[in-house]
Amino acid sequence: MSHSSIQSLLDIMAKLRDPDGGCPWDLKQDFTSIAPHTLEEAYEVVDTIERKDYMALKAELGDLLFQVVFYAQLGQEQQLFNFDDIVAGICDKLIRRHPHVFGEAEATDDESLRYNWEYQKSKERNLLDDKSILADIPKHLPALSQAAKIQKRVAHVGFDWPNVTGALDKVAEEFSEVKEELEKAPESQKSAEELGDLLFALVNVARHGGHDPEQLLRRANSKFCNRFRQVESLSEKPLEKSTLEEMDALWDLVKKNEKDKP
Repeated sequence: MSHSSIQSLLDIMAKLRDPDGGCPWDLKQDFTSIAPHTLEEAYEVVDTIERKDYMALKAELGDLLFQVVFYAQLGQEQQLFNFDDIVAGICDKLIRRHPHVFGEAEATDDESLRYNWEYQKSKERNLLDDKSILADIPKHLPALSQAAKIQKRVAHVGFDWPNVTGALDKVAEEFSEVKEELEKAPESQKSAEELGDLLFALVNVARHGGHDPEQLLRRANSKFCNRFRQVESLSEKPLEKSTLEEMDALWDLVKKNEKDKP
């Protein structure tokens, strides 16, 4: 049997879920139990892209596709939907949200493209019970991504700083409030609340600069880890036996070496 078609994958999935001879682990799964695996696979796709490991990306995309097929099998078993329904749904949505390609609308720049996209999404939200422009924002998005999505939604109706200066001023205001609360009671609930407000304000600055805050922090995490690994390798003794001053000196050396690279 050829294993190069989506039907082959659907057949394999059905066999894995077959009560007569299927895989015990697959048979035990449901929508809820599979969800964490989906998140993990999505992050692994992103990781291979960031590492530019495109051969690994091919395999990771297969793993992610398998998640969709698993949900389709569960939906079919419960007579909720099947794989064809999923494909039909996304085809209809893409056509509906691209009237400048499949219809008569015109979009000549990024701003008009964003407007058309948000306009179509707002029409879809009007069919929901919750009419808020914040409806349907996933609650389980990473917090930075969720904050950016919230800010984009409210900006679409004009609730936004006119430029990055206003967003930066808000960061300065929130920083002052954080400093005040931390000096009074660093572990208080009020300090935690103000820190959250500061993070939200920083996301707004990133958004005004056209940056994805989730990716910014992921890159910052990666840069820190790379530098710290170099500190570990340069240290002549275990770091737990080093002073902070010694580690800081090595950290500065790592940063200097980065600047000196051609």
